Amino acid sequence: MNPEVRSALASHQVGAPRDMSWHPAVDAWWHDTFAAPTPVQRHAWPVLAWGQDALLVAPTGSGKTLAAFLPVLDRLVRQGLAGTLPGCTVALYVSPLRALAADVACNLEAPLVGIAAKLAQLGCAELPIRHAVRHGDTPPALRRAMVRKPPHLLMTTPESLYLLLGSASGRAMLAHVETVIVDELHALAGTKRGAHLALSLARLESLVQRPPQRIGLSATAAPLEELAAFLVGCDQNNAGLPRPCAIVDASAPRPMDLGLLLPDHPLGAVMSQEAWEGLYDQLARLAAAHRSTLLFTRTRRACERAARALAQRLGETLVMAHHGSLSQAQRQLAEQRLKAGSLRVLVATASLELGIDVGAVDLVCQLGSPGAVNTMWQRAGRAGHAVGGHPKAHLVPLSRNDLVECTAVLYAMARGVLDETPPAPPALDVLAQHVVAEVATHTAGIAQEAMFAMVRQAWAYRRLDAAAFEAVVAMLCHGYGD
Repeated sequence: MNPEVRSALASHQVGAPRDMSWHPAVDAWWHDTFAAPTPVQRHAWPVLAWGQDALLVAPTGSGKTLAAFLPVLDRLVRQGLAGTLPGCTVALYVSPLRALAADVACNLEAPLVGIAAKLAQLGCAELPIRHAVRHGDTPPALRRAMVRKPPHLLMTTPESLYLLLGSASGRAMLAHVETVIVDELHALAGTKRGAHLALSLARLESLVQRPPQRIGLSATAAPLEELAAFLVGCDQNNAGLPRPCAIVDASAPRPMDLGLLLPDHPLGAVMSQEAWEGLYDQLARLAAAHRSTLLFTRTRRACERAARALAQRLGETLVMAHHGSLSQAQRQLAEQRLKAGSLRVLVATASLELGIDVGAVDLVCQLGSPGAVNTMWQRAGRAGHAVGGHPKAHLVPLSRNDLVECTAVLYAMARGVLDETPPAPPALDVLAQHVVAEVATHTAGIAQEAMFAMVRQAWAYRRLDAAAFEAVVAMLCHGYGD
């Protein structure tokens, strides 16, 4: 990142925390539930209360999500008691995974129920604060219900946000959003999905009366300034520089118990069947010595194979698989059983890598090289996923090449090193999708200059020139030339 951009963001770094004042019901619930705020909460709340855009960076299980949501809940409580509770969606939570969006919605039940109980004790009327999940698995009946009575808190994915912005009912639902929370920001920032989301956020901003507060959450972010710039975008009146964004950096890594688990057989270019059987025996013994183990694999095929082998050794009812090809019901059952402690081993792909609350997992094993340091940070953080928890994780190399990579990953993690997130690509195919979708929502049309200015607010497209934009529009209008 160039020095000008770094300077624009660095001036908004967070210093000493300031006092926060919650509504008495919110404050009472908080103190009954938690001993003290975590560092990221303590530093983030004053910043968020002022309405600043902010990037919150802290290890997995450190309370980032509640840090982002509690000011919103406090505001809704105050509005409800004043008789001004809006009948529209005011906070939008965007997750890269459907399961994570659903998990966050489920976890919001505790503060909502707890705060309601405290309000009742204070003699206050019940407040109908609504929350809902909207993604590709949401049944049509629930979608229609959201249109009739919009939730105050809406959990969704980048793709579903794009679809909502393309429909009249969706735009009506989002027209009064005041806060946007983007979770696992690092998983989106360097990809086409990130460029897609950045354009959706720019379109959302053009829809609402005032720019919504943007809050990004990440456990493995580097460089922080680049990720913050991606989150907030840029003001075209400011020479393409990022908007002000507070960076709450509480990323001091937690103590971790990390190590290599080497197969009994010598490592070669590939694993023999005999070596695989011996490795499964080792993993079964290791899992038997722990209450619950999360085993990550690199492919869905490897996931199914490992789950089958471990089920033969530990019992069919104690092992399950979790990957994207399974039905939503099967994935949810696996997650619920792991949380409940009725599974000894859950074998998963990247489907459980991000911040889903998987309960009290004692051990994480990575079968084969994770391929990236940040990936292992995320997966190791699934163990001890709680404030004050100490993750325990083993890397299991499957070849000599794997051994080199796993050793390098452990070396980097021991020193707190992170992979840098690459900038999101200014993908023209993604731009074309949004141009079509935005034009379709304006029955009277939209000026090309206005569309171009809106697109350039997205950080990935800040340097898009007028000629490239006009070429995309011409292609959409006339098709490909000879």
